[in-house]
Amino acid sequence: MTTPVQVSWEIVRGQGPLVAVALHAGHRVDPAVERYMRISEGDRGREEDPYTDRWTPAGDHQVVVHTSRFQMDMNRPHELAIYSGPEQAWGLDVWREPLPDELCAAAIVHHDRFYGAVQALLDELLQTHDRLVVFDLHSYCHRRAGPDAPADDPALNPDINLCTRTIEMARWRGLVDRVEAALRAHGAGRFALDVRRDVKFTGGRFVQWVNDAYGDRACGLQIEVKKTFMDEWTGALDTERHAAIGDAIHAAADAARGWLY
Repeated sequence: MTTPVQVSWEIVRGQGPLVAVALHAGHRVDPAVERYMRISEGDRGREEDPYTDRWTPAGDHQVVVHTSRFQMDMNRPHELAIYSGPEQAWGLDVWREPLPDELCAAAIVHHDRFYGAVQALLDELLQTHDRLVVFDLHSYCHRRAGPDAPADDPALNPDINLCTRTIEMARWRGLVDRVEAALRAHGAGRFALDVRRDVKFTGGRFVQWVNDAYGDRACGLQIEVKKTFMDEWTGALDTERHAAIGDAIHAAADAARGWLY
């Protein structure tokens, strides 16, 4: 019998054509899985995307995964959703010993259930909307060399990286242009935002799935925000900058709705 493993996500429905998703905001790990982990809680937190769930109200509907990506990564295919070694986890040694087959099988079941739940949401919304936009909100580290080391080269690490390689641009270029312009024009209060496309990331499994499955009626846009809104080593939040970036994401969402309508 498969060992029961708890995986947590939340889907909040509203009214409108824009879905905002935070796949990596979660920090929870099921005790049945945690007993096999070597990675510290601090190392986990550094590579998760804390506080990105607080930006999802920019969408008309919100999808937030509460379980840590180190238990199961929803942004990878289910056969790769459990990190098998340091080469899949930024050099981090995740496991004290291999996860038993029954726990791996349970993770795959939950992975498929999550995608099924999102599919049900999108199918439902497409009954009342001609087209949808999905903002897949992430954050990324830029001080991996250490808390006191220089930040990574800004030329290779924009404040916001829009991932467009999985998008059929002939159909959705106007939308992406509108979102990019809104982010750049709005900025982040007194902070200017460097917004570019496909510099650091080009798009993960989730937006690939959205764009493959719904490419003519839904656009999945992965938005990667550099962790300038927090201390990625301590987890301390810069509330002013985080809120300002949230305002920029709200402006981008409004621009997306304007393009759709």
